[in-house]
Amino acid sequence: GELNRIAWEYDVQVMNEGPGHIPMHLIKENMEKQLEWCDEAPFYTLGPLTTDIAPGYDHITSAIGAAMIGWYGTAMLCYVTPKEHLGLPNRDDVKDGVIAYRIAAHAADLARGHPTAQQWDDAISKARFEFRWRDQFNLSLDPVTAREFHDETLPAEGAKVAHFCSMCGPKFCSMKISDDVRRFARERGVEVAEAVEEGMSEKAEEFRRRGGELYVMAGES
Repeated sequence: GELNRIAWEYDVQVMNEGPGHIPMHLIKENMEKQLEWCDEAPFYTLGPLTTDIAPGYDHITSAIGAAMIGWYGTAMLCYVTPKEHLGLPNRDDVKDGVIAYRIAAHAADLARGHPTAQQWDDAISKARFEFRWRDQFNLSLDPVTAREFHDETLPAEGAKVAHFCSMCGPKFCSMKISDDVRRFARERGVEVAEAVEEGMSEKAEEFRRRGGELYVMAGES
């Protein structure tokens, strides 16, 4: 703070570099003290890393701290790669680090109420609920990776319009089930809550009829 004020007396611009290793419970205090002691000069941080136990994964340990200190008000995040403390990063390490920090920055923007950040989240959430797979890929932070991961198990073009992915399959997708409940309610001409209550009652009766058994053979379900 003292050096800040000396620099400002000579019209020198100042940006403060924050510490790179801070446990989670001290991050808020660190940010508050910097704002107080340095008269709200811009603060930039390398993370901070929230733990030192994960060499090779410090883009993750630091992105946790980056999201928190971004929420509390730091001005800029300096990304950390998986090679931190181990060696010079290559192209893929840089990509992993930048992606981790873009996630952290976006999470902080959401927490601080930035409207465009929320609009982005809402857009991909809506695409996900409506099973618009191509829109999900294109709206994602890393469309190439998102598409590759999906296509590893469901490469056919028809899978791009399917109402499920390979994680839960067609029977247990929560979004498909929600859509089925809404359609059921429309067909019955009732509210969704009423349809849910009716469905739960039917399942309760089925449970009693089967003798109250929690576990049944797959063919019997």
